Amino acid sequence: MANPPLPRVLDGVRLHVVTGKGGVGKTTVAAALALALSRTGRKVLLVEVEGRQGISQAFDVPPLGTEEARLVTHAGGGELWGLSVEAKAALLEYLQTFYKLGRAGGALERMGVVDFATTIAPGVRDVLLTGKVYEAVGRTTGPKRGQGRRVWDAVVLDAPPTGRITRFLDVNVQVADLARIGPIHSQAESITRMLKDRQTVVHVVTLLEEMPVQETADAVAELSAEGFGLGAVVVNQVREPLVDEGLLDLAAADPGRVEARVRDDLATAGLRASGRTVTGLLEQAHDHAERVALEHSLEDDVAALGLSVVTLPALAAGIEEGGIAVLADVLAEQGVH
Repeated sequence: MANPPLPRVLDGVRLHVVTGKGGVGKTTVAAALALALSRTGRKVLLVEVEGRQGISQAFDVPPLGTEEARLVTHAGGGELWGLSVEAKAALLEYLQTFYKLGRAGGALERMGVVDFATTIAPGVRDVLLTGKVYEAVGRTTGPKRGQGRRVWDAVVLDAPPTGRITRFLDVNVQVADLARIGPIHSQAESITRMLKDRQTVVHVVTLLEEMPVQETADAVAELSAEGFGLGAVVVNQVREPLVDEGLLDLAAADPGRVEARVRDDLATAGLRASGRTVTGLLEQAHDHAERVALEHSLEDDVAALGLSVVTLPALAAGIEEGGIAVLADVLAEQGVH
């Protein structure tokens, strides 16, 4: 059965959670996805929760604070905003919202209670971070939640890596079990409903390397088992083949012919075809052939996950000089509308 097309997967989605093994470029992908969505005329919020200021680096803007900052405005009316959620500020906001502590919240911070809750108490940090995302997704222009129009047409979350994404998203289930009644229980249940609603999907970023693909497969299985909606697998940093695959097949079948061809090509280019040079080039071609074969095998493994697959090219200059915009173009070509 064919993998689902990306436009169908994204239809009706308002919260895009982007995860991936460390080093695969999930922040870059989240930024490109948010930019692509905003180009369609939407007002999009890109949120980070790990405190690394990856958004500011991606868009070359000053470090983000605890308030939304406009990153890009499009001629067609779309807007992209950024937010770096900080657990301490989120806790103080939570205490004010539900318990009207006002200045007492500042007193708790001076006493070290806030630092304890956000850095030591298990799970509290993730509850606060997901709670802030919940607030952004549901925020409306009316005086109460659900009244008026949505402030954000879409929210893209640069989430924690695959190793802890399921625990991060599922933390409110545990909190709801611990706090049986009251505002904490109610909010935890509401956050869980949002994260498992069909308007939320988790996209997993990977590279065509064995460890990232295996972590992707593990994360997809865990997220599915816990009832979270899955979006696309984004294969990042795909490189163009250095050698024609027909030549690689010939090298495996008839090394002698390839050696002769290499010598002829070197001579045509005016280079001396010494035995050392030819041997070195053939060894590199052999290594490249093995790498290409491995990548093809891993492509099959990714496809076997049964999700929509998106591929993004490796950029020679990285994300500088408009790299995020280039990736947003590629995402649009593959169905991000």
